[in-house]
Amino acid sequence: MTSRLPLRPLLCTFVLSALVLAGCSQPAPPLDNAKLAGGEPIATRAVMIGTEGPTLPACSSISRVQDGGTDVYWAPDETRVVKARLAGGTPVSLCEAAENDAWFGIVFAAPGTDKDLCGIGRSVASAREYQGPCRWGWIRGGTVRLGA
Repeated sequence: MTSRLPLRPLLCTFVLSALVLAGCSQPAPPLDNAKLAGGEPIATRAVMIGTEGPTLPACSSISRVQDGGTDVYWAPDETRVVKARLAGGTPVSLCEAAENDAWFGIVFAAPGTDKDLCGIGRSVASAREYQGPCRWGWIRGGTVRLGA
């Protein structure tokens, strides 16, 4: 005579074990979310081009960074993480102003890249987010020489 274990308690034990293991696989939420930023921006805001209408260039002003250079950020007022640093004299295209000219959305070419490849000198049918191929970001107002 062979003894058989009841199937129901064995199945319940297996299911309970699987649920316990599944619950353990989720990491606990961090105590301080700011630490998760670690080099990543908290917020981003793409630079808009074509805001002056379809008859003008996508970005209307070519300027140069003032002596001493400037930091480029991911969004206006997002100063926790620097996206890029531009040296004094670097040409940038001002495409958008924010917060009463406290911030400018810019497009700029990577070092060694022809700025004409950025595609912002010609008009666009309607305002849109800049998608490349050049770099973009936000700088504080007063860090460029306008029209230089």
